[in-house]
Amino acid sequence: MLRVVIADDQRVIRDGMRLMLSLMDGVEVVAVASDGDEAVAAVAEHDPDVVLMDLRMPRCDGVTATRRIRAEFPRTQIVVLTTFAENADMLAALRAGARGYLTKDADADQVVQAVRRVASGQADLAPEVQHRLLEMLTPDRPVRADRPPDNLTERELEVLELVATGMSNADIATHLMVSEATVKTHINHLFAKTGARDRAQAVAYAYRNGLVA
Repeated sequence: MLRVVIADDQRVIRDGMRLMLSLMDGVEVVAVASDGDEAVAAVAEHDPDVVLMDLRMPRCDGVTATRRIRAEFPRTQIVVLTTFAENADMLAALRAGARGYLTKDADADQVVQAVRRVASGQADLAPEVQHRLLEMLTPDRPVRADRPPDNLTERELEVLELVATGMSNADIATHLMVSEATVKTHINHLFAKTGARDRAQAVAYAYRNGLVA
């Protein structure tokens, strides 16, 4: 019997998933949680095999909860079940330790398959998630062989590239798994080094120097 915790801030989703899983052989929902803190507490209390984890929840989001659960309760695996399939969300969740990633349009069989595969030590990613990961991993421009301009560090270059994609500080922090304060520090440093007064000028600098395609 696979023991599952459902973490989602929407009650209708929690109740629907609980009902759906209760109809499946070999699966038992042992607890539900409305945010990441409750998810961590439920894992501590019930020792589930898998958590079905939403990403965007109040107080403690799904990425943070995933990271805490994988650090404190490594036996429990995480399957992300979310409305969002954005690149930053996917990378943050997988880096935090999630072994499965589904969107909420997945059917019951897909969810149960993901739970079973992840509980057995395998990974289970929705096809669109696999496609996005392959796109991100496929080189789309040659690697820079010269030294970065204006003594920008590799981390500052990485932040600048993310700024150029339109990411907010919060999105960059999630993507890099650092605090927003750290992101602001990197941005202030690259502003000072490049002479940019704002994000628009920083993006123009990035294109002018061939740092983004």
